[in-house]
Amino acid sequence: MQNTYSKDEKLKHKKLIEPLFKEGKSVSSPPLRLVYLQINHQSDSFLQVGVSVAKRNFKLAVDRNKLKRRMREAYRLNKQLIYPQLNQKYILMFIYIDKELKPSKVIHLAMAQLLQKFAERIF
Repeated sequence: MQNTYSKDEKLKHKKLIEPLFKEGKSVSSPPLRLVYLQINHQSDSFLQVGVSVAKRNFKLAVDRNKLKRRMREAYRLNKQLIYPQLNQKYILMFIYIDKELKPSKVIHLAMAQLLQKFAERIF
């Protein structure tokens, strides 16, 4: 399996994001939270993933973008923890819930823990 984050894996459609936050379940591993929902989407990929950082916690776009890049990279490197076992399609949203900028290492560890908790819940 390749460590990629292709266009098919990106969660962009409002029609998918709205039910995710209305009906989705969540797991948390500070400084990250994962909201997920099993739904049949049109993508070829089993997962569609989005990342979010609240503007009220980070006023500067530079900081929000830096955190989103770190979260996407952490997901890209750790997705092999769950991807081979998937047999249903899911949509995921990773949300940064802390109020201060954390280093990449902390985000990578939290992402690995979060994906393991997600795997425990769905398998």
